[in-house]
Amino acid sequence: VQLVESGGGLVQAGGSLRLSCATSGFTLEDYAIGWFRQVPGKEREGVACISSRDGSIYYPDSLKGRFTISRDDAKNMVYLLINSLNAEDTGVYYCAAKAGLFIDTAREMCIADAISPMGYWGQGTQVTIAS
Repeated sequence: VQLVESGGGLVQAGGSLRLSCATSGFTLEDYAIGWFRQVPGKEREGVACISSRDGSIYYPDSLKGRFTISRDDAKNMVYLLINSLNAEDTGVYYCAAKAGLFIDTAREMCIADAISPMGYWGQGTQVTIAS
């Protein structure tokens, strides 16, 4: 099983960024997926998640409207589009997947502690916003 994130980098504030997560080794359509971010000294937080059971999507209230998660099961890809970037979006972004059998809702998928055991993490991609 592999999840490999890409698309991070140094981006100007106010711009947009699309992160990608290439998955392999499992059937993506059977898995709930999520994007998380982490900054030094803080816990990893879920920013966007999709349930595999009904396709519902969860975003924290503070991020609604700027973050968009999507998946292409045929291509085994997961995406995160971030608009109106600001300094608080700086961090390492991780992709995660967990079998839908073990995740009831998209909101549950966005709880970092719920990923393990039985779930998978990518290695992360750094996003830095320049003001």
